[in-house]
Amino acid sequence: MSRTGENIYKRRDGRWEGRYIRTRIGGKAKYVSVYGRSYREVKKKLEDAKTKQEKCNTKAEKAGKMADIGNSWLSEAALFLKKSSINKYEDILRCYILPEFGENELSEITNQRLISFANALLTNGGARKQGLTATTVAEIMSAMNGIRIYALRKEYEVGFSPECVNLKKEQGDIRVFSLEEEEKLLDYLQKNMDLPALGILLCLYTGIRVGELCALKWDDINLLEKKMSVSKSMQRLRINAVSGSKTEVKILEPKSACSVRTIPLPDTIIELLEEFHTPGAFLLTGKSSRFVEPRTMQNRFKKAILSCGIQDANFHATRHTFATRCIELGFDVKTLSEILGHASVTITMNRYVHPSMAHKREHMNRFSNLFAVR
Repeated sequence: MSRTGENIYKRRDGRWEGRYIRTRIGGKAKYVSVYGRSYREVKKKLEDAKTKQEKCNTKAEKAGKMADIGNSWLSEAALFLKKSSINKYEDILRCYILPEFGENELSEITNQRLISFANALLTNGGARKQGLTATTVAEIMSAMNGIRIYALRKEYEVGFSPECVNLKKEQGDIRVFSLEEEEKLLDYLQKNMDLPALGILLCLYTGIRVGELCALKWDDINLLEKKMSVSKSMQRLRINAVSGSKTEVKILEPKSACSVRTIPLPDTIIELLEEFHTPGAFLLTGKSSRFVEPRTMQNRFKKAILSCGIQDANFHATRHTFATRCIELGFDVKTLSEILGHASVTITMNRYVHPSMAHKREHMNRFSNLFAVR
């Protein structure tokens, strides 16, 4: 007779037998037996066998390869991410994560291996083995962390945590036009005024992004009320996820909800806008069916500053310069943050506000005047 609830019996040959369920087929239990000379021996064997079986079942349920789980994570994330973000993570998976870890179980990827992977990316990552920036590696680790969180939520076994990777991000040089450079550029634009020149001028006076400029239509500008609505952004996005080729221009909502905004227009630019105003058309072309994409606008901007004899800069320098001039003129940071379309004033202060040496000197002289020698 078996002990109650234990499924352990004493056999007629004097041995003890314990039985446990190894699997079920079609709802029917399949049993396996263990044997011993005593009840205690069989009970121990039965407990060990059940523990081992539970571990095997757990591993079978929670094991998963990076390729499968990574693609599942991205499919789920695509439901709420913007297309540009999806493209970025597709590239990260295709170029970096899957070539390194695609065939590995997540449980096999250790923190030490992840650290070695990050270090390799920093030293010789990239198509030309030139090494990736800390910012790019941080984005790759962010994707790894997203996969990790997704896997844990789905109860897969994970052996790594991207928090083990310490990256020192270096602040890149921020290009801000000096007053002299800005005056040269403004003079050149006014003497060579056309729609692209007007667009560059508008960015210098409002700080809008190049993608926002390219998507801007004349219907977004209210000349009577002297204001401009920013609600769209133009980007060239990849449409072939497998090969990374084939792109097309998309006009989408801006990068964040805060980027949808209304900007008051300064009087100095209203007269020029009135001269070129074409209802229903894109601002940069004057046509409703034709636009200028950001890459083309970048090239036209570089030609303009080259013609002025100004040191090389990308289009985003107009945004940095606008923000810096606003601070120098005494704008409160909250107002500037909303004009730029930032989620918080911290972003505005840390990323876009760069007082010039002349402005710093002016403030230092004011301080000095408080304690002037008499």
